Amino acid sequence: MSMIRRILALDGVNVVCHFRDDGYLLEGYGLMARDDMARLAQFAHDYRRMAQGNADQLAMFTGMRGWTPPHGWILRGVAQSVCSVGNLVCLVDNDEALLNEIMLELREVSHW
Repeated sequence: MSMIRRILALDGVNVVCHFRDDGYLLEGYGLMARDDMARLAQFAHDYRRMAQGNADQLAMFTGMRGWTPPHGWILRGVAQSVCSVGNLVCLVDNDEALLNEIMLELREVSHW
């Protein structure tokens, strides 16, 4: 069994995906069609690149380092949030999810 699949056992996690450095979906599990998982993986890839570019600009004009989220990012919506660390992304239900727990688990699994 895939190591990322264990993330689905966390409260509130509906989908988890692993993608390549170019955003291509390698594996995905949960309550979403495969095509939608591929779009989620590409979104996470693109969002990470955008955040990195913004963080680089911020560091340049402030003269301070450390703007890039070192352990991932969370994009929070009204009912659901997207959490990502490295090349992993998951879609979670805000009413059930413990975001700190999810981010720690994503961080741990991303190192495998």
